[in-house]
Amino acid sequence: MRRKRSFDSPKEEYAIGISGTPDTDASRFSPLGQIKRAKKPHSFCGQSLSRGAMQAISKRKGNQMLLRLQDVTKTYPKAETAVLRGVSFDMAAGEMLALTGESGSGKSTLLHLAGGLDSADGGVVAINGTDLTGLDDAGRAGLRRGTVGVIFQQFNLIPSLTVAANIAFQARLSGCFDADLAQALAARLGLQDHLHKYPEQLSGGQQQRVAIARTLAPKPALVLADEPTGNLDEATADTVFDVLCELVAETGAGLVLVTHSQRLAARLDRRLHLRAGLIS
Repeated sequence: MRRKRSFDSPKEEYAIGISGTPDTDASRFSPLGQIKRAKKPHSFCGQSLSRGAMQAISKRKGNQMLLRLQDVTKTYPKAETAVLRGVSFDMAAGEMLALTGESGSGKSTLLHLAGGLDSADGGVVAINGTDLTGLDDAGRAGLRRGTVGVIFQQFNLIPSLTVAANIAFQARLSGCFDADLAQALAARLGLQDHLHKYPEQLSGGQQQRVAIARTLAPKPALVLADEPTGNLDEATADTVFDVLCELVAETGAGLVLVTHSQRLAARLDRRLHLRAGLIS
């Protein structure tokens, strides 16, 4: 019998990419270690990448404007002031952007709006020309399955699934699972020896690597990372950050990284600073 579960927050729901309750029967997911490589693999971080993935990446690179926010506002019930008060910026395809600001400045809220985890009160939030403010819950859930990938500080892995199944889950739901890409991601992230383990058997750094692989497996156009190294020690954080940036660059996706670290922010293409709900 398939096991069902409910979710306590949009972040937990996002971990499986759908609205509602997922099928978490691990037996339905093939271990990545048993997947055969393509006969003529393409290069991806020293591992194989399928022709379909390469074509998707090439097509994406021709798309100039990836993310656009225009006069975006957001206020939560019982809040004395608006969290976002008219935020506007554009982001090109393939660009890596750091979003900094003090706690409570609206960074995570902005990320949630861009990822379809919440809806704006006003303004435009558009990805590849599609305005998210016009989408219903089902439309935003569909967006989260493939177009947008989100990496959370808390990892949000599915505890009942193995590492291999966690990596494959989001891509399978989106209908674009690429076995070669999944295997390449696992190898590049140093997870090949852990594919049959469960999240509770991994260190924090290893869990975050699984979360990164899961996010990149559906080949999203936009990756949103909310303090992805915040729960890691400095040495592990630097390693995870380096691999994340390398993989995002090689897949041609855009990256918005929320961080408190000025050091990490300085390594990306551009930095935006939020102060009291406004870009400063």
